[in-house]
Amino acid sequence: MKEYDILVIGAGAGTKLVTPPSLIGKRVAVFEKETPGGTCLNRGCIPSKMVIYPSELLRLREESKRFGIEYPNSPSFDVASIFQRVNETVKQDSDSIPIAYDKNPNIDYYPKKVWFKGPKLITDGETEYTAKHIFVVTGTRPNLPNIPGLKNTPFWTSREALSPDTFPKSLLVLGAGFISLELGAAYQAYGCQVTGLTRGEVLKHADGEIKQELNKHLPFPIFTDIQFESVSYKNNLFQVSGKNKDGQTMVWEAEKLLVATGIRPNTDDLHLENTKIQTNDKGYLLVDETLQTTEPGVYAFGDVIGRYFFRHSANFEGEYLFEHLYGSSDKKPIEYPPMPEAIFTHPQIASVGKTEEELIQTKIPYYKGVNPYRSSATGMARLSHLGFVKVLVCKKTEQVLGAHIIGEEAANLLHQILMGMYLKATLDDYLGMIYIHPAISEITRNAFRKVREQKLKEGNS
Repeated sequence: MKEYDILVIGAGAGTKLVTPPSLIGKRVAVFEKETPGGTCLNRGCIPSKMVIYPSELLRLREESKRFGIEYPNSPSFDVASIFQRVNETVKQDSDSIPIAYDKNPNIDYYPKKVWFKGPKLITDGETEYTAKHIFVVTGTRPNLPNIPGLKNTPFWTSREALSPDTFPKSLLVLGAGFISLELGAAYQAYGCQVTGLTRGEVLKHADGEIKQELNKHLPFPIFTDIQFESVSYKNNLFQVSGKNKDGQTMVWEAEKLLVATGIRPNTDDLHLENTKIQTNDKGYLLVDETLQTTEPGVYAFGDVIGRYFFRHSANFEGEYLFEHLYGSSDKKPIEYPPMPEAIFTHPQIASVGKTEEELIQTKIPYYKGVNPYRSSATGMARLSHLGFVKVLVCKKTEQVLGAHIIGEEAANLLHQILMGMYLKATLDDYLGMIYIHPAISEITRNAFRKVREQKLKEGNS
């Protein structure tokens, strides 16, 4: 048996509990059954954004027509070289992680699959390992829908879509969430004919007005409310059969099929039955207010606990655990600040806090301010034809309860509101600022002005 101070299962977000504690003298062993860096680095946030950004540059040609700017020739680009650059960069970053660990005498990196043999005891089948603290950061993987024939076809997940052998002329996308909207939009911009298919609605968790605006400006056609019947692959073509909401049977064909219909936690191969660790009905690990599982000394964070599914939330949890266990003597429960999210599709979407539907359901009184991009000096300059900033402000405290943005630079625009929420800024604080004229941030200011207008109207009624 090998004994350490810390065992980390998963070298994605789990890296937050590897190098920092090693620098204060802790002996750390980290285990990774795939490539180090996790989903975000290898098949998620980073490679997808490296694919998406060049696709946005290609869209400029079409959008320039609003300004009377015409390009006589079609742009020349090599899709294969774009994906090659992405994968080479990602591989270089991933390969650098074990190299850095090898240089640290307090870290042992094991490229192995491990599981629990007993309480606070893990094994790779040959050697056993134990430690005072164990961190489970095994993340999630794609959840495949139960459609007859699907598993017998060479379908894609995001992993294959980010490193294609050849670029297809046509693509079917199952699902209408983050991955579907981002990769589908990018493939469409590169010249692929993309068609989306989903059992429910597009971006079902989003604020209602965001969904309405998105559906008016989808980056590729998406068929909703589909009851899937079968998937087949013949003569290098995928066929997906299903019934639409009117009960009509429809068949869609394409060279490739991307399945992005949700995720499931990587907990089913950890042999948790050998411990006291419990999961919920979907397999996500149950943790308390300090991120400790039901097995004392075993902690978990990131996607595998099912709270948030972002690398920035996992990083926050990892940094909390480091401070909680090895830093300050103040052992407070974790307190999440407002948690933002962004979808880098076209148009871009960013959100934080409650949706309007959630406020209505919970009967929280609120003011609403919605300002279109076009109702600003920058929007006029850009000839903005879509997008808005929406803010939901508590009537009692006049603090922001939620904010939802769709349009150019949405992810960047959100941070101004996000910081205000973190600092508990009120409506007067947002309106008391001086905004650069004519910056895009004036769209946010105008949304808060709409809130003030509603407040004054209700006060005078």
